[in-house]
Amino acid sequence: MARRTVTTAAVAFTATATLLLTACGGGGDDSSKGIKGADTGSGTPSASASKADSDAPDLSLPDDLHLVFDFAKPSDSQHAAALDTATDYIRALKHGIVKQNPDDPAYQYYSVGAAAKYAKSQIQAWVDGGWTPTGTDKYYDAETAKVGSTGVLVTFCRNQAKSFSKKIKTGKTHYTKESLDSYQKFSILMRPLSDSAQAWKAQQIEVQGRVKECQG
Repeated sequence: MARRTVTTAAVAFTATATLLLTACGGGGDDSSKGIKGADTGSGTPSASASKADSDAPDLSLPDDLHLVFDFAKPSDSQHAAALDTATDYIRALKHGIVKQNPDDPAYQYYSVGAAAKYAKSQIQAWVDGGWTPTGTDKYYDAETAKVGSTGVLVTFCRNQAKSFSKKIKTGKTHYTKESLDSYQKFSILMRPLSDSAQAWKAQQIEVQGRVKECQG
């Protein structure tokens, strides 16, 4: 697990990220653009804040869908909390897809702004296609970086080679072979919210496709 400090300008994402959730494809939009830091947040939530919250939504997934987060815990409590919530955001997004609900309360609980917009657009694309995810989705090589005075940028790789799409009406799974398309890199800007039951929320997200550095 690596920690570093990033200047505000260094995390201004490009406006045309490749936004894909599975090898067979979900929808995408340009909601990842314009990250300029997390100074609008305040407070110093603890690493265990999200797990201790009794109001946290259900993130359960079906038995045929497995999310693997192969992350080392950061030594810094703020970075650990940000990373922990970033994983919950991914789980919540998947939960919304499984429930076929673009307005699922789970992702709304863990995200705001462009990150929430991204989650909704992805869920809607799966609903429109009549697909649901199945298989094993692996996330790894996480890094955290301080942004501004309070924000944390969380980045990690994804290998979706064993994650597939299943047609809801027929139950037929669409299998794909592992390729460079299987590898993605996520960058999620997390911000602390002192006035929210959920201490951290995903604010912005960029997903890059065909990332060779994640393949090794």
